[in-house]
Amino acid sequence: MLNIKKYAAIDIGSNAVRLLISNIIEQKGKPPLFKKSSLVRVPIRLGADVFISNQISKENEQRMLDTMNAFRLLMSAHKVVAYKACATSAMREADNGVEVTKAIAKHSKIKIDIIGGEEEAAIIAATDLQSYIDDSKTYLYVDVGGGSTEFTVIHEGKTVTSKSFKIGTVRLLNDIVNKEAWFELENWIKASTSEYEKIDLIGSGGNINKIFKISGKQIGKPLTYFYLTSFYQMLQSYSYEERITVLDLNQDRADVIIPATRIYLSAMKWSGARDIYVPKIGLSDGIIKSVYYETVSSVSLT
Repeated sequence: MLNIKKYAAIDIGSNAVRLLISNIIEQKGKPPLFKKSSLVRVPIRLGADVFISNQISKENEQRMLDTMNAFRLLMSAHKVVAYKACATSAMREADNGVEVTKAIAKHSKIKIDIIGGEEEAAIIAATDLQSYIDDSKTYLYVDVGGGSTEFTVIHEGKTVTSKSFKIGTVRLLNDIVNKEAWFELENWIKASTSEYEKIDLIGSGGNINKIFKISGKQIGKPLTYFYLTSFYQMLQSYSYEERITVLDLNQDRADVIIPATRIYLSAMKWSGARDIYVPKIGLSDGIIKSVYYETVSSVSLT
């Protein structure tokens, strides 16, 4: 006899806002199965406001409210029993971030938790990441977002160290990442990985998922440093319009994919990694699992 529950995760990032609805299939004597049912992505790009003016604009506040109202209706239509909404870097740094979450809670009945970089990394660690890891290897896990990037060193299946850096795609697009931030990241990666003979990268985020899809690689096979370097050079040779028409990228992906690739390449260079593995996981997946296993608080939809 199967017991099927529906949970939802709302990920409010610096580049886009996502709603993931998953079926959790419970079978007696077996571990639960997590199956994605629906994924909706809205490119609001809160970071373009916040990283320049420290404020979420009235226009984007209204777009957020419209999006949360739509998400609530979708969750209701799917008969979701519980959800968690997490906001990351942009909302965290906005002077009016708390004010905006209160307005959304009042008008859409969606409760948003603004989480820190460490909590974000912990939720991502709750994903199926372990199933992609070979316990005999060492990895540098890199999750690139619009406002920040989370780095985690994993050795023999265990987290050794992790850190969040304010280097993200939207920040880089707006040219507000200084040289000191890059130097700090370079030194941290080198210091954290130097004792290991061989490092592989694990990359997550919408941009590396798109690059992997374009590559045509078989799932489970890595992208090489050489391939990613060639892809980066190819991206730079195209205009913004050509990246949309020739590479078939969405307009909100066609600009951020270049700085995202730069972050992954930098991490590979400084850690000495030659390969990057791309499991399709992210914050939303971690939220679903964390809600199910009750390692984070959640909100009942009823």
